[in-house]
Amino acid sequence: MEDAPWFRLAHAAGLAGLDGSLRPTIFAEMTSLAAETGSINLGQGFPDFDGPEAVLSAAKGAIDEGLNQYGPARGNPLLIEAIRNQRKRDYGIDLDVNEILVTVGATEAISASLLAYVAPGDEVIAFEPYYDEYLAVTALAGGTLVSVPLYAPEFQPEPQALEAAITPRTKAIILNTPHNPTGAVFEEERLRAIATIANRHGIMVIADEVYEQLTFSGKHVPMVAAGLDPELSIAISSGGKTFSVTGWKVGWIMANAKRIGEISAVKQYMSFVGSVPLQPAIATGLGLPQEFFDQQRASFTAKRDMLVEGLQGVGMTPYVPDSGYFVLADTVELGYGDARSLAYELPHLVGVVSVPVSPFASIDRSDLRAVMRFAFCKRDDTIAEAVSRLAGLRR
Repeated sequence: MEDAPWFRLAHAAGLAGLDGSLRPTIFAEMTSLAAETGSINLGQGFPDFDGPEAVLSAAKGAIDEGLNQYGPARGNPLLIEAIRNQRKRDYGIDLDVNEILVTVGATEAISASLLAYVAPGDEVIAFEPYYDEYLAVTALAGGTLVSVPLYAPEFQPEPQALEAAITPRTKAIILNTPHNPTGAVFEEERLRAIATIANRHGIMVIADEVYEQLTFSGKHVPMVAAGLDPELSIAISSGGKTFSVTGWKVGWIMANAKRIGEISAVKQYMSFVGSVPLQPAIATGLGLPQEFFDQQRASFTAKRDMLVEGLQGVGMTPYVPDSGYFVLADTVELGYGDARSLAYELPHLVGVVSVPVSPFASIDRSDLRAVMRFAFCKRDDTIAEAVSRLAGLRR
């Protein structure tokens, strides 16, 4: 049993007992608990509102026009062209059509990339806390995830710590910026230092950029723009977060044509194709005028500020994010030193669901033990009601 891929994955993610029993992730548990208790769910990162009408209408139109069967394995040409245009418009990066692969969300893109290159015994470096998929899929491939910690309040990467973590077994570095769950946008100077390190060691960088359009102050800088050798670059993004359609699962990989071919060899046995009528709709979204993206950022900034102010009023210490969907908040000053225990109590105490940051870390970090993650990708009235309920935590 211990040699089974499912067990490696579940054990690494802390979901498997020695007797082979399995338990759900804390995210699934919290979602179920929210439904059972009628709580406001600020635990998972999905909006409780729809995306732009132009994008929704484009999806409906594609279905009505019969775009419901298998599509091109590499992705709809409309979406591929839209990705090329967006990359050129936002970052000045020119991509060939053979340097893009459309996937079933960024999660599949990350999985396919890791499974394409990570062999048993290999090491993958990620900055911690991190999106939990990194650990699980690295374990599934038989590799080991090596953590390099990020520390509050800035949560910026330390290039020297990264270089110290590199060994002859290092196969890849996963670089997630804008960062989940901290909301940090990694500074360009640090990215350039990381690119220099990766170039010197010849290590592939898998860049998870799904929050690239949801930055509130600093601007996202792709690793290739920061000096990474394009031959070492695998960049990943998606449309779900940007256009508030997280259930659509439309993502993409950007890399040189050789790597796209190699990753496609894995991806074709995962989903072959997917989200076919939704791909042209995401293409429509990527082509929206700059005004939409500016308004989107302004709206999410206001939501962030509303939640931050509310958490401060309750007595927590929030770390103000520069991007994304989430606010991290330390609960020590409120009188709670264990965020995991509080997560299970919170729905019963005040009718709000959140998640601890501990599932985003592979090691027991005392500095994260009392830190919780709250989603602000919600309607303003949802956030206001959640803040009102959280006020009941004051002691």
